[in-house]
Amino acid sequence: MSEQKPEAVWIFPDEKPKRGGRIALIIALVVAVLIAAGVVALFLIPRGDGAAPTPSPSVSKSATPSPTVSPTHAPTSAPTDLPTAPVTSPPPVPDPSLDQFRALVQPRLDDAATGLGIAQGQSGDAATQTVDSLQIDAQNLAGQPAPSSIAGAWSQDVNVYSAKLQALKNAFASGADASAALADARAALGQLRGLVGL
Repeated sequence: MSEQKPEAVWIFPDEKPKRGGRIALIIALVVAVLIAAGVVALFLIPRGDGAAPTPSPSVSKSATPSPTVSPTHAPTSAPTDLPTAPVTSPPPVPDPSLDQFRALVQPRLDDAATGLGIAQGQSGDAATQTVDSLQIDAQNLAGQPAPSSIAGAWSQDVNVYSAKLQALKNAFASGADASAALADARAALGQLRGLVGL
């Protein structure tokens, strides 16, 4: 009997994966993000109103990406030392003349008179819906910039008219006699019409 000799087998340890390529890729991505952030920051810097801008050293430092950035740290916010745009108020709304304002609000005021006439012949839900549409018109009247000569009185009278419409709507919704509330709403509307000379 021949004795079997053990066979020599070479066992090589598993090679560790090379991480150099991954680290280089991460560094390249971080540098690309910083360059992109610098370009965006340059476009967001206000240019001024025609005068030649004088670059400040702090701006050029923050706009140039730094090559020594750790690969695990990505920028999370824009630089805070950039100059901010000057705060400007919107241009003032031109003050309309009384004639211009009257022409703007007359269609809604005429519709309000018609709507109150329609509501007088209605009751219940139909009347409530009519008053709802009148309240929407009243909100639009309140948002219309009035001439400075009547602005305070216009705002006050529109508020009174809106309150009278709400009282009228409540009267219709409850089924109560709405004649007094209707008369109050008509009087408030007449005050508005008289204010603009209608």
